[in-house]
Amino acid sequence: MYFLCGEADVGAGPYRLVMSIYTRRLAAALAGCGTIAVAMLGQIPSAAADPDTPPNCTVADLEGVRTGVQFATSAYLFTHPDVNAFFTSLAGVPRDQVRVRVKAYMAANPQTASDITGIRQPLVDIKNRCGQLPGSAV
Repeated sequence: MYFLCGEADVGAGPYRLVMSIYTRRLAAALAGCGTIAVAMLGQIPSAAADPDTPPNCTVADLEGVRTGVQFATSAYLFTHPDVNAFFTSLAGVPRDQVRVRVKAYMAANPQTASDITGIRQPLVDIKNRCGQLPGSAV
């Protein structure tokens, strides 16, 4: 057998090629995980040492909230095809007209407006608690 370290010789058969591909993939995955772990753990002391940053107000916190809101928005749009069709129809429309159309749609559909406001509320909460975070357009 061709082991992870690649020392055993099984000849030129197909097992050698397959196992070497898996070995390379495993090595790449481990290197990637190691890089991510070093990057994450290397940032912990600097975030904790900054006395001006309120608790749970790092860019990572913002991105976690933003990801949750995006997921919830996607789920809502998939389960409400009429709302999804409306927002899809806004592609290519100038920004000032988009605002007018969205306001009119929300006024005509108060339940949708309430649902979307509720979905986006965590972004509003983190902005109110933390202020404008770097890299944030919230």
